[in-house]
Amino acid sequence: MLKKIKLILKSTREYKKFAIATPFFMLIEAALECALPFIMSILVDTIAQIKTPGDMLVTSYNALHLSVVGLIILLVGMATVSMFAGIMGGVLAGKASVGLAANLRADYYKKIQSFSFANIDKFSSSSLITRMTTDINNVQMSFQMCIRIVIRVPLLLIFSVVMASINGGNMVFIFIALIPVVAIGLILIGKGAMGIFRRVFKRYDKLNESVEENVSGIRVVKAYVREAYEKEKFNNASDSMAKDFIKAEKIIALNNPLMNTTIHISNILVLSIGSSIIASHASYDAINNVIAYDVLSPGQMSSLLTYGIQILSSLMIFSMVLVMLFMSLESIKRVAEVLEEEPTIVNPENPVMEVKDGSIDFDKVDFKYFETAEKNTLEDIDLHIKSGQFVGILGSTGSGKTSVVNLISRLYDVLDGSVKVAGVDVKNYDLKTLRDNVSVVLQKNVLFSGTIASNLRWGNKEATEDEMIEALTHAQALEVLRGSTDGLNRKVEQGGANFSGGQKQRLCIARALLKKPKILILDDSTSAVDTKTDRLIRKALKEDLPHMTKIVIAQRISSIEDADQIVVMNDGRIDAVGTHDELIKNNKIYQEVYYTQNKVGGEE
Repeated sequence: MLKKIKLILKSTREYKKFAIATPFFMLIEAALECALPFIMSILVDTIAQIKTPGDMLVTSYNALHLSVVGLIILLVGMATVSMFAGIMGGVLAGKASVGLAANLRADYYKKIQSFSFANIDKFSSSSLITRMTTDINNVQMSFQMCIRIVIRVPLLLIFSVVMASINGGNMVFIFIALIPVVAIGLILIGKGAMGIFRRVFKRYDKLNESVEENVSGIRVVKAYVREAYEKEKFNNASDSMAKDFIKAEKIIALNNPLMNTTIHISNILVLSIGSSIIASHASYDAINNVIAYDVLSPGQMSSLLTYGIQILSSLMIFSMVLVMLFMSLESIKRVAEVLEEEPTIVNPENPVMEVKDGSIDFDKVDFKYFETAEKNTLEDIDLHIKSGQFVGILGSTGSGKTSVVNLISRLYDVLDGSVKVAGVDVKNYDLKTLRDNVSVVLQKNVLFSGTIASNLRWGNKEATEDEMIEALTHAQALEVLRGSTDGLNRKVEQGGANFSGGQKQRLCIARALLKKPKILILDDSTSAVDTKTDRLIRKALKEDLPHMTKIVIAQRISSIEDADQIVVMNDGRIDAVGTHDELIKNNKIYQEVYYTQNKVGGEE
C-alpha cells in the first residue's frame, strides 16, 4: 500500500512546496492554541488578586492593572497569530490538494490514452470514470486532511497533555485515564463503519455503469418503452447505496454521545477534585492581603477544563479523519491500479518509421483476448493480401472477422505467429506510423461534439476544405452538407445524434480517407446504407484509390462479391479464400449465405 501512496504523491510536483509549508503553520496554530489557556489561567489568577486601592498600596494596584492589560494584549496577539496560521494552513492545504487532484487526473487520463484495447478491456469504462471522479475526489480530501488535520490534531493532543501536566500536575491523569476508553470506543466505531464504506465504493461502479448504459442507449429504452423499468433499476441501486450510507452514518453518529459523555465526566472530575484541592491547600497571605494557592489555583483549574476538551475533542476529530483516510485507501488503491497498469502494446526500441506499401501477411496466427481464456479467438490464420487489393471478409457473428483486422493496426498483439505489413512485422513499426497508414472504420461509428469539419480533421488536422470535400465525395457523404447553410461547419451533437446511422458511417469513412492510408479497413461500416450507395462507395474506392488496399467486413455478399479475394471465417478459423465465382461453387458456408440473401435455391 505504501508503494501505491508514493505513486499517487508523485503527482504533487509543482504543488509540493504548499504541502511542505502547511504543517509548519499547523505547528504554530496548535502551539498557540495550547498556550492560550495557560496565559488565560495566569490572567484569571491575576484578576483575582486585584483589590480596591484602599485595601493595598496604590503602586501594587496599578502594577496589577498593568499586568492584566499586558496579558490581554498578549492573548489578543497570540489569538491573531493563531488565526493567521490557521488561515494560511487552510489556504496552502487547499492549493496542494487541488493541485494534486488536477495533476492526478491529467496523469490518469494520459495513462488511459496509452492503453491498448487489452488494457481497456481489463477495466470497464464505468469503473474508469468512477476512479477519475469519485475516487480522485476522495484522494484529494484525504491528502488535504493528512497535511492539515492529521498534522494539527496529534500536535494539539500532545501539547494539551503537556500543558495540562504543567498547569495541573497529577490532575492530568484524569485525562490520561480517559484517553484509552475514548480511543477503544472510537476504534470500534471506525471499524464498524469502514466495512460498509468499502462496500459502497463497489456499488459506485455499478451505479455509473447503469447511468452510462441508459444514457447511451436512450433511443432503445424509449423505443421499447422501458423508462419505468430503467428508473426502477436505477432507484434500486441508488436506494441500496443510500441504505449503506445511512447505516454507516448511524454508526459514526455514536461519536458525539461518546465524546459528550466523556467530556462531561472529565469536567465533573476536574471540578470536584480540583475544588477539593483548592479548598484544602489554599492559605491566606496577611502581608499581601491575598489568598495563596499552594497546589492548584482557580485559573489553573479553568485551563484544565479547556485542555480536557481539547484532548478529548482531538481524539474524536482524529477518529473521524481516520475513517475518511481508511475510506480513501480504497480509492488510492483503485486509482493506483490504473497508474500502475503497463500498456500491453508499446513502441519498439528502434521502430520502423515508414510503411512502403499496403501488402499484408498473416503467418500461422493464433490469438485470444485474455490469457486465462480456455479457447483461442483465432487459430492458424494464414492469409496473404497484395498491396492495392480489395479483400472481403465474411462470416457469422463471433467467427473472428473483427479480431483479424484488429491485429493489422496492432490494436491487439498476436499470441503466436506474426502479422506483417509491407513485409515488416507490425511489432517493429512505430505505432503512430503504423496506425496513420492503416485506417480503420470500426463497427461502432463514433462522432464527437463539434462540427463536420472538426470531426473530419481527426483524420488529418491540416486537411483543407477541398480535401475534405474530396473525402466526402468518395464516401458518398456530400448529402450531409445539403440543407444546411453551415456546410462543413454544420454542428455535430454528442455521438452524432443529429445524423442517421448511414450518414454517420459515411462521415467516418470520409474521416478515415483523409489520413490517405496505405490500408483502409471497413468493419461492417456500410451496413446502414442502401445497396446503391454501398455500390457507389466501393466503385469510388476501387477506381479513385487503386493503390490503397481495401479490406471490407460485410454481412451482405453484394458488398464484397466483386472483391479480388473473399475470406470466409468460421469459428476463429479461415474456412476458405477465393473469388465470388470460386466460393459459390466450392464453399458450403458461402453458398448458404448467398442463397439465403438472394432467395435462390433455398426455402422461401
